[in-house]
Amino acid sequence: MMEDNSANGLKRERRKRKRVALIRKAIISLITIWIFLSMGICTALLYKVHSLEYNLDYLLKNFTVSRQIEAESKQSGAAADESAYFDLEGAAEEYDDDYSIAQAVNQQENLAGPQDAHKVYLTFDDGPSSNTSQILDILKKYNYKATFFVIGKEDEESRELYKRIVEEGHTLAMHSYSHKYNALYDSVDSFDEDFSRIQNYLFEVTGQECLFYRFPGGSSNHVSNVDMKKFISYLNDRQITYFDWNVSSGDATSQAYTPEELVENVMEDVVKYKTSIVLMHDSSTKASTVKALEPMIKALEGIEAEILPIDENTTVIQHIAATNAEQQ
Repeated sequence: MMEDNSANGLKRERRKRKRVALIRKAIISLITIWIFLSMGICTALLYKVHSLEYNLDYLLKNFTVSRQIEAESKQSGAAADESAYFDLEGAAEEYDDDYSIAQAVNQQENLAGPQDAHKVYLTFDDGPSSNTSQILDILKKYNYKATFFVIGKEDEESRELYKRIVEEGHTLAMHSYSHKYNALYDSVDSFDEDFSRIQNYLFEVTGQECLFYRFPGGSSNHVSNVDMKKFISYLNDRQITYFDWNVSSGDATSQAYTPEELVENVMEDVVKYKTSIVLMHDSSTKASTVKALEPMIKALEGIEAEILPIDENTTVIQHIAATNAEQQ
């Protein structure tokens, strides 16, 4: 009898232990499920918050840029379809039935949305210089092409650099021969003389006809005593497309930016636009620009930007639209 009671007690103890073990497993499973569900919910909430922050930042940037454009337009006394810096109309018109004047982008339409890709055109003015080879070396290292708006230099080293720019697949473009504002913008005749000289010279050296131009000081400069639209019409007549910029590194200002600050200046604006024409300078005094180029490329790669040289398919950025010059 005592043996039976002992056996029954052992059985009850085993059943009790089994129940406790099952309860423990159930509790552990519930806790585990709760932890994973909580992590999933937190991850989803964090993603949602990040998405909302991105969209809010995008809306704020668009609002700020729009207000800046509006304010600049009012301050300069420009017409509603043309601000001091960007063409807001951008309508292309045909002339002589032979070709169309290059269409300038509507800056409002060029503002990038959260899902839009960024096309970035790195451009260098004023070269060639003692820094040109380093710039080309860095671009070659990362296998990217850029655009060089060059001036006229007849020494042998400069001639070789013109050739290297072309041979390595970059876009060779014109930035006047002399870069002397007073002489260049004195009259249409003086502009013609300078333009013909740089175009013919670059063709003689490289065998390539240059079809792109950048006005020294930009088309919105306040140096020229002649209405800039006269010079724009001159280029239109010769089917030359000119490019200004909508992103500036700041390397031509009186402030001495560090390489890190130059990168920051560029990246701050590049994210605003679908197409960014980035203004930089290639001269012997621009060591910071050279130092900024490699981290700038890495930063652009970080936002998956497409880095391209200017060609006939590039969206045109102009402070004064070429079409508006024909509407005088």
